[in-house]
Amino acid sequence: MNSALASAGSGSAPLATNPLVKQRADAQIFRHEDGWYYMTGSVPEYDRLVLRRSKTLAGLATAEERVLWRHQASGPMSGFLWAPELHYVDGRWVMYFAAGPSGGGEDVFRIRTYAVVCDGADPMTGNWTVLGQFQAPWDSFNLDSTIFTHKGVRYFSWAQREEGIDTNSNVYIAPMKDALTLAAAPTRLTVPTLDWEVRGFKVNEGSAFLVKNGKVFMTYSASATDARYCLGLLSIDENADLMDARAWTKSPQPVFVTNRETSVYGPGHNSFTVDEQGRDILVYHGRDYEAIEGDPLFNPDRHTRIQRLYTDAQGNPDFGVPVGNGPLPERFAPVVRRGVNLAHEGDRLLVGSASLAQTQFRSLPTADGSVTLSPILKRGHRLVASGDGTVTLQPNGTAGGAAGADRFRREMAPGGAVRFVSQAFGDRALAHSSDKVALSPVSDPTTAWLAD
Repeated sequence: MNSALASAGSGSAPLATNPLVKQRADAQIFRHEDGWYYMTGSVPEYDRLVLRRSKTLAGLATAEERVLWRHQASGPMSGFLWAPELHYVDGRWVMYFAAGPSGGGEDVFRIRTYAVVCDGADPMTGNWTVLGQFQAPWDSFNLDSTIFTHKGVRYFSWAQREEGIDTNSNVYIAPMKDALTLAAAPTRLTVPTLDWEVRGFKVNEGSAFLVKNGKVFMTYSASATDARYCLGLLSIDENADLMDARAWTKSPQPVFVTNRETSVYGPGHNSFTVDEQGRDILVYHGRDYEAIEGDPLFNPDRHTRIQRLYTDAQGNPDFGVPVGNGPLPERFAPVVRRGVNLAHEGDRLLVGSASLAQTQFRSLPTADGSVTLSPILKRGHRLVASGDGTVTLQPNGTAGGAAGADRFRREMAPGGAVRFVSQAFGDRALAHSSDKVALSPVSDPTTAWLAD
């Protein structure tokens, strides 16, 4: 069975595994009102527009992919096709994308934004034809368009080079008149000026929007598309005028960057969706390695990845770090002690407050049906129990200890909680004692954890 479709447990959706889909960059995933998850993205050849769908996020890994449209034999849409996005606009399926002419030289980067439209209600079976070109406010390099509706107003956001500004691209927003025409002059939301936005290239691109906790958040990607690629964040009060650039606040630091501990490089060009339980999911692409031969744009290994998007104490999105390859990690909070989590500081296990990344653990299945628990920041390590009740974090392959000391049976506990029963010491389970992690009898309420 494909690892991306491993069961998360009885009665739950399949558990997604990263990378979700290999060699699909600029990924967009969304859950439509028809109950399907739709996914598109740039293919390494940049010659076609593709679409797949599934009833589950995990199912996208193996879902059949349909080619909707291919680049033309000549003309402005005969070269590379970049960053497609699928949207439902005024009762029609529309896919936006950026394209340039073929022929080599600088012309291939005469990138403009276009759209194709479906003639039927089902985007997977309908016929797709060219709708036209986005009527940008000026004729210059532009790409990475998206649509966002807020308080009944549909907005178009995109990246474009503007004459008189020494950057590769800035991010703009404007209300829409129709699928290809703006209803008002645009607002320039962000220009790359900070040191982490201008590494390699001066780039702000790939906007995506999220409304949460009384605010509108806009992520965007910055810098060159190698390991320096990262996400920035703008925010504004949900009742403010989105067209007032002064009302937006830019984070002074990137919110999502390369992480060597988890081995994800250049995370960026994100979108947002929700999982089967309605929880926020971050969608993005990233590589498994740092060193790239040749132009990073033509490296095929920007893979589609997903992970839970959490919220910090101030109600802002907490992106944490790219979680790396493998099943999606979880956080575990004691049922009888809210506000803290199973965590680690380096090699030390604890139950308390820590950064998001320090509280994320994977349940990795073993041949006997049990799991090992591994922190995302310490790949190659797992929790190991001892007969005296202590639990430590040890490198994989460490000798010694009782047979099964590093394995636990994941069982349901009362109230929807989970319990990790030791394979080596079957009458005891993973628990907490003050700020320490320990084994306790399975009847002890401290062995029940809420998984999130």
